[in-house]
Amino acid sequence: MDIKMDAAALNAFLDRVFEQVADDFVVEKVSSDRLTVRLKVGDKHLRPGGTVSGPAMFALADVAAYLITLARIGPEALTVTTNCAIDFMRKPAARADLRGEVRLLKLGKQLSVSDVLIYSDGMSEPVARASLTYAIPPRA
Repeated sequence: MDIKMDAAALNAFLDRVFEQVADDFVVEKVSSDRLTVRLKVGDKHLRPGGTVSGPAMFALADVAAYLITLARIGPEALTVTTNCAIDFMRKPAARADLRGEVRLLKLGKQLSVSDVLIYSDGMSEPVARASLTYAIPPRA
């Protein structure tokens, strides 16, 4: 399957449509069923003790699933999360960037289903795993 948006197009889309968080995320790689996006960790992403917070990891998983869906369907801003389950497995390294590696499991006309593994820079094992479903708006 072909992609409709590459890394540059997805980064530009985030800058244009989600400027409030666009500086936090960078799409690094895109293929038809996989995508890698980085969360540039800053002070606002940390919890007491200096580790990345759960909400920041959720945001990375959510953005990763959203972007792999858009990579395939094109710039549909109103594609929305309908379900998410996340397992926090390990404490991320202190103040280290996170990398979300998402795999698109199913893309239908109305739903997209993805799995995301989240890695902390400097660690080889994932720190979190998420499964997400996105609703795709009807096309005219």
